[in-house]
Amino acid sequence: MSEIRARQPLPRNVWVLGFVSLLMDLSSEIYHALLPLFITVTLGLPVIALGAIDGVAEATASFAKLASGRLSDRSRRRKPWILAGYGLAALSKPLFPLASGAVEVMGARFADRIGKGIRGAPRDGMIADETPPEIRGRAYGLRQSLDTVGAMIAPIAAVGLMMLFAENIRAVFWIAVIPAALCFLLAWLALKEKAAPRTDQQQPRAPFFAGFRALDRPTRRLIAVGFLFTLARFSEGFLILRGYDAGLSATLSPLVLAVFNLAFFALAYPAGALSDRMNSKGILLAGMAVLIVADLILAQPLGLVGLGLGVALWGAHMALTQGIFARLIADCAPPDLRATSFGAFYFVSGIATLLSSLATGLLWDRQGAHATFLAGAGVAAVAMAMLSLLPERARPSA
Repeated sequence: MSEIRARQPLPRNVWVLGFVSLLMDLSSEIYHALLPLFITVTLGLPVIALGAIDGVAEATASFAKLASGRLSDRSRRRKPWILAGYGLAALSKPLFPLASGAVEVMGARFADRIGKGIRGAPRDGMIADETPPEIRGRAYGLRQSLDTVGAMIAPIAAVGLMMLFAENIRAVFWIAVIPAALCFLLAWLALKEKAAPRTDQQQPRAPFFAGFRALDRPTRRLIAVGFLFTLARFSEGFLILRGYDAGLSATLSPLVLAVFNLAFFALAYPAGALSDRMNSKGILLAGMAVLIVADLILAQPLGLVGLGLGVALWGAHMALTQGIFARLIADCAPPDLRATSFGAFYFVSGIATLLSSLATGLLWDRQGAHATFLAGAGVAAVAMAMLSLLPERARPSA
């Protein structure tokens, strides 16, 4: 019976959410590909400003991730929160080309990340609601894979648009508004609401913070590993700066993200499908090991070949960890606390992103790329050791 269920097609909403993610990532990653140079070259700000803008926006948005997951579980609805998140992110896009300084960029980035925070936990909760454990890894792998298709196309589009508009970054930013608007329309028109799992509808809803206190020890331990690991996994914007240091021009530097996302895309779905058949913790450990190797390569003096190898391995580690963390959270959490669990996971990850981005920007300014990537490898090794000590947890049967 489990083999038959493993071969069943993925639910319609999983595909819709995958293509919605594709469109939003196509838009967001065009900004992401050009924002490091927009901040440091066009606006003339130091590298630590990049870390501060990314880190503060991500950390503040983490409160949205925490709240939306809990509110989604309490309301037993997913779609309104998903639409609110994608809608706010789409509205934030025109703010980037209008920015003239760090404050305006931070405001645009803040709105964009708040949107991501609102949609993330309800979206992943909806996927968990609609998929049995036998195909859950495939579901998260598919969404992550389609998301990565958009991220893979984006830097290539950014290079083409930079050439077309004679390196006018603001003009490219205006064009990138279009897929974000299409993303919201697709989610609004095609996503069908399916009620989240219910307990007893006659019982009063638990207080807001009671849901977080109800998370069991295995879930909390997994969240702690996610926090530590996120400290080692700083923004991909620093990969772009590494490419710029290695000799790529401002126009060609977004190709770093193309290599990154190609590796991510190639492995995301296979990794998810593999987690349906074997121990997910082993796949996650392998992903952490790959990050360590990538950091050690990127810490060395680089030519373009070494840069490409290090960036490809960085993308591979994302494929082996991103969807797997989501799958493990979905397996640990009870149905009525799924979005709450995702919200808590994304919240602590956002706080780790703030700390990591600030530390990375400061370390880069003072010690350069070598020390930055070596520090990342060291923190990843600690996270890997912590994960290896966690006890195995039986996979749910339904």
